[in-house]
Amino acid sequence: MKLKDQVAIVTGAGRNIGEEIAKLFSSEGAKIVVVDLDKGRADATTAAIKAKGGQAVSVVADVSDENSVKAMIDAAVKAFGRLDILISNVAISDNKHILDITKEEWDKVLSVTLTAPFLCGKYAAKQMIAQKSGGKIVNVGSTSGFRGRPRAIAYTAAKGGVANLTRSMAVQLSNHGIRVNAVIPNKIGSPVGKDEFDPTRPVNNVAGRTGLPIDLARAVLFLVTEDSDFIYGDMLFVDGGASIMEA
Repeated sequence: MKLKDQVAIVTGAGRNIGEEIAKLFSSEGAKIVVVDLDKGRADATTAAIKAKGGQAVSVVADVSDENSVKAMIDAAVKAFGRLDILISNVAISDNKHILDITKEEWDKVLSVTLTAPFLCGKYAAKQMIAQKSGGKIVNVGSTSGFRGRPRAIAYTAAKGGVANLTRSMAVQLSNHGIRVNAVIPNKIGSPVGKDEFDPTRPVNNVAGRTGLPIDLARAVLFLVTEDSDFIYGDMLFVDGGASIMEA
C-alpha cells in the first residue's frame, strides 16, 4: 500500500472528485478525514470507506472560514493523531460576465476557490511542521486558470491564483519537508458546484472522451507518494490533452 497509516484531509470529499480521491487514498492504506459543508454527503463517503474496511471520519467545515479550518485540523489530529496529506479540492464558480457579476458574487467565489486553499494550506502546514515529519499538499486547479473564458470571470481569476499560490507554497514550505503541487483538470466529472454528471457532455481533447473523477484521483495519488518525490510546485495537467489543442 502506497499510503499505509498516513492521515489525509480531503476537502469537498462528499461528492465527485473529492469523494473519488478519498476512496482511492483509503484503498492505499490512508486514514481519511472526509471534509464537506454537507454533513450527509460527508457521512456517506465515510460510510462507504468504512464498509470496505478503511478508516475515516467526517468533518463538517466551511473551508473559507479561518476558525472552521483550524477546527478541521484539530479534528483530524484528534481522530488520528497526526496529519500527512492535504488535498484542497473545494471550489465554486460564478459563470458570470464581468459586466454582470456583483462584488458579493466575486467575493464569494474568491473566498471558496482561492482563500480556502490558502487557509487550509497554512494550518495544515503548521501541523506538519509541529510534527517535524514533513507532508504533502495538493491543490486542485483548473484549465480555466490558464486562459480566458466568455463566462466565469471570478472563477478564472481564482484558479489562476491557485496556480501561483501553489508555486509560492512550494517555495516557502520546502525547507520544512513539505511538498506542494497542483493538478489541473478540465471538465472532469460533474460541473463545479453541480451534482449532475452527464457522460455525453461535449469535450474537445486529445483523449476523445470525458474525464472521470478517477482520472484525477490517480494523478493526485501520484503527487502524494514517493513516486513524485522530486516534484515541487508543479501544475500536472489532467485534461485529456485539452490544453495542448488549438482553440
